[in-house]
Amino acid sequence: MIFNDFKKALGQIDDAKFRGVLLRSLGLTLLLLAGFVYGVSWFLAWLLPDSLTLPWIGEITFLDDLGSGVGIGAGMILSVFLMIPVASVFIGFFLDSVAAAVEAKHYPALPMVPAQSIWDTVLDSLRFLGVIVLANLLALILYLIFAPLAPVIFWTVNGFLLGREYFQLVALRRLPLKEANALRRRHFLAIWGAGILMAIPLTVPLLSLIVPILGVATFTHQFHRLAKLG
Repeated sequence: MIFNDFKKALGQIDDAKFRGVLLRSLGLTLLLLAGFVYGVSWFLAWLLPDSLTLPWIGEITFLDDLGSGVGIGAGMILSVFLMIPVASVFIGFFLDSVAAAVEAKHYPALPMVPAQSIWDTVLDSLRFLGVIVLANLLALILYLIFAPLAPVIFWTVNGFLLGREYFQLVALRRLPLKEANALRRRHFLAIWGAGILMAIPLTVPLLSLIVPILGVATFTHQFHRLAKLG
């Protein structure tokens, strides 16, 4: 059923409302990651001297360029791991728009819900960003102890966090907090599975750029399906 929810989400990419949100999210994500790569490159170039004289070798004049090149490579590698927190921020900003587009196409009989204020959205995004960064810092201990299983641990931890957070946010658009919490607890394994399905491709370059939007759409379908089951 989780894959069926994802298939429905994937089938809506050609929807005008859905595509508009997707393009805005892609643009902001690329801008942020490009800024990060440039920042790492600039910092390493600034940190290293323009030239250095070594015994028996002489003057080396390309250290700043070398640092810049290494910084670009390091930034691109780190950006893969940054996709989870980056996604957590942008999904928060676009969640309501994505969920509304999904509901307009697949659940048109539902009444409209009031849009969340921009400040509530910012606070929710920053709060979840803090949670996901802290959880991954703590998970570093497990990565070191169980190094061969590091990718599985990474997907499991972030899948749990992404599933819990975004199913909850989608549910709160339609249900009071108490009912949303109860529904999430009853179906936490299914929600965790959907979160893992979202976390795995977030570590794949290029594919990670469209997964956050598809993930929210998937959670929207999952919420409406699970809400019928009670």
